[in-house]
Amino acid sequence: MVDRKDIGSWLSGPDTSGISKYPGERLGLPESGPGSMARAGRRILGIVVDWTIALVISNFAFGGNSWATLAIFAAEQILLIGTLGYSIGHRIAGIHVVRLGGGPAGPLAAVVRTLLLCLVIPAVVFDPDQRGLHDKAMNTILIRM
Repeated sequence: MVDRKDIGSWLSGPDTSGISKYPGERLGLPESGPGSMARAGRRILGIVVDWTIALVISNFAFGGNSWATLAIFAAEQILLIGTLGYSIGHRIAGIHVVRLGGGPAGPLAAVVRTLLLCLVIPAVVFDPDQRGLHDKAMNTILIRM
Protein backbone atom coordinates (compact mmCIF):
# COMPACT_ATOMS: atom_id res chain seq x y z
CA MET A 1 0.00 0.00 0.00
CA VAL A 2 1.30 3.47 -0.94
CA ASP A 3 1.10 6.23 1.61
CA ARG A 4 -0.78 9.26 0.29
CA LYS A 5 1.88 11.60 1.78
CA ASP A 6 4.61 9.98 -0.34
CA ILE A 7 2.63 10.45 -3.55
CA GLY A 8 1.99 14.10 -2.79
CA SER A 9 5.67 14.84 -2.25
CA TRP A 10 6.78 13.75 -5.71
CA LEU A 11 3.66 15.03 -7.45
CA SER A 12 4.15 18.54 -6.12
CA GLY A 13 7.61 18.79 -7.74
CA PRO A 14 11.04 19.30 -6.26
CA ASP A 15 11.52 20.89 -2.87
CA THR A 16 12.53 24.49 -3.51
CA SER A 17 12.60 25.65 0.08
CA GLY A 18 16.41 26.08 0.01
CA ILE A 19 16.50 27.88 -3.34
CA SER A 20 16.39 31.67 -3.34
CA LYS A 21 14.06 33.54 -5.66
CA TYR A 22 16.52 36.34 -6.44
CA PRO A 23 20.22 37.13 -5.87
CA GLY A 24 20.79 38.40 -2.35
CA GLU A 25 17.67 36.88 -0.80
CA ARG A 26 19.75 34.40 1.23
CA LEU A 27 21.79 37.37 2.50
CA GLY A 28 18.69 39.27 3.64
CA LEU A 29 18.88 41.89 0.88
CA PRO A 30 15.84 43.37 -0.88
CA GLU A 31 14.98 42.12 -4.38
CA SER A 32 15.40 45.53 -6.04
CA GLY A 33 16.19 49.15 -5.34
CA PRO A 34 18.78 50.62 -2.96
CA GLY A 35 20.54 47.96 -0.91
CA SER A 36 19.76 45.16 -3.35
CA MET A 37 22.45 43.02 -4.96
CA ALA A 38 24.14 44.71 -7.93
CA ARG A 39 23.28 42.73 -11.04
CA ALA A 40 25.65 41.82 -13.88
CA GLY A 41 24.79 44.81 -16.09
CA ARG A 42 25.80 47.37 -13.47
CA ARG A 43 28.93 45.40 -12.58
CA ILE A 44 30.00 45.18 -16.22
CA LEU A 45 29.34 48.88 -16.77
CA GLY A 46 31.43 49.72 -13.70
CA ILE A 47 34.41 47.63 -14.73
CA VAL A 48 34.29 48.88 -18.33
CA VAL A 49 34.36 52.50 -17.13
CA ASP A 50 37.24 51.79 -14.72
CA TRP A 51 39.24 49.87 -17.33
CA THR A 52 38.68 52.63 -19.91
CA ILE A 53 39.99 55.24 -17.47
CA ALA A 54 43.07 53.09 -16.77
CA LEU A 55 43.60 52.55 -20.51
CA VAL A 56 43.41 56.27 -21.32
CA ILE A 57 45.90 57.13 -18.57
CA SER A 58 48.18 54.29 -19.65
CA ASN A 59 48.07 55.39 -23.30
CA PHE A 60 49.10 58.94 -22.47
CA ALA A 61 51.64 58.21 -19.72
CA PHE A 62 53.06 54.79 -20.64
CA GLY A 63 52.40 54.30 -24.36
CA GLY A 64 49.58 51.82 -23.70
CA ASN A 65 51.74 49.30 -21.85
CA SER A 66 49.38 46.50 -20.72
CA TRP A 67 51.10 46.06 -17.33
CA ALA A 68 50.84 49.80 -16.71
CA THR A 69 47.14 49.66 -17.56
CA LEU A 70 46.62 46.82 -15.08
CA ALA A 71 48.61 48.66 -12.39
CA ILE A 72 46.60 51.86 -12.89
CA PHE A 73 43.35 49.89 -12.75
CA ALA A 74 44.47 48.14 -9.55
CA ALA A 75 45.61 51.40 -7.94
CA GLU A 76 42.24 53.03 -8.66
CA GLN A 77 40.35 50.06 -7.23
CA ILE A 78 42.50 49.84 -4.09
CA LEU A 79 42.52 53.56 -3.33
CA LEU A 80 38.89 54.35 -4.07
CA ILE A 81 37.22 51.19 -2.76
CA GLY A 82 39.48 51.21 0.31
CA THR A 83 38.54 54.79 1.18
CA LEU A 84 35.15 55.57 -0.39
CA GLY A 85 33.69 52.11 -0.96
CA TYR A 86 33.35 52.58 -4.71
CA SER A 87 35.42 53.24 -7.80
CA ILE A 88 34.59 55.80 -10.49
CA GLY A 89 32.90 53.10 -12.54
CA HIS A 90 30.96 51.85 -9.54
CA ARG A 91 29.75 55.38 -8.82
CA ILE A 92 28.57 55.86 -12.41
CA ALA A 93 26.79 52.48 -12.29
CA GLY A 94 25.20 53.34 -8.92
CA ILE A 95 26.81 50.54 -6.91
CA HIS A 96 29.26 50.25 -4.02
CA VAL A 97 31.21 47.64 -2.08
CA VAL A 98 30.30 46.88 1.54
CA ARG A 99 30.94 44.11 4.04
CA LEU A 100 28.13 41.62 4.52
CA GLY A 101 27.17 43.31 7.80
CA GLY A 102 26.77 46.63 5.98
CA GLY A 103 30.01 48.30 7.09
CA PRO A 104 32.64 49.75 4.77
CA ALA A 105 34.90 47.34 2.88
CA GLY A 106 38.09 48.94 4.22
CA PRO A 107 41.66 49.01 2.89
CA LEU A 108 42.59 45.35 3.46
CA ALA A 109 39.46 44.09 1.71
CA ALA A 110 40.13 46.51 -1.15
CA VAL A 111 43.69 45.21 -1.63
CA VAL A 112 42.85 41.49 -1.53
CA ARG A 113 39.66 41.92 -3.55
CA THR A 114 41.53 43.91 -6.23
CA LEU A 115 44.40 41.44 -6.49
CA LEU A 116 41.91 38.62 -7.02
CA LEU A 117 39.92 40.75 -9.48
CA CYS A 118 43.09 41.32 -11.52
CA LEU A 119 43.49 37.54 -11.83
CA VAL A 120 40.07 37.57 -13.61
CA ILE A 121 39.06 33.96 -12.79
CA PRO A 122 37.87 34.71 -9.22
CA ALA A 123 35.66 37.47 -10.61
CA VAL A 124 33.91 35.27 -13.19
CA VAL A 125 33.29 32.33 -10.84
CA PHE A 126 30.30 33.28 -8.72
CA ASP A 127 27.60 31.84 -6.48
CA PRO A 128 23.78 32.03 -6.79
CA ASP A 129 23.88 35.45 -5.08
CA GLN A 130 26.18 36.70 -7.88
CA ARG A 131 29.12 37.11 -5.49
CA GLY A 132 32.42 36.42 -7.18
CA LEU A 133 35.18 34.55 -5.39
CA HIS A 134 36.97 37.87 -4.88
CA ASP A 135 33.96 39.14 -2.90
CA LYS A 136 33.46 35.89 -1.02
CA ALA A 137 37.14 35.85 0.02
CA MET A 138 36.78 39.22 1.76
CA ASN A 139 33.15 38.84 2.88
CA THR A 140 32.04 41.79 0.74
CA ILE A 141 29.13 42.41 -1.61
CA LEU A 142 28.37 44.87 -4.37
CA ILE A 143 25.02 46.54 -3.73
CA ARG A 144 22.98 49.28 -5.38
CA MET A 145 23.20 52.79 -3.94
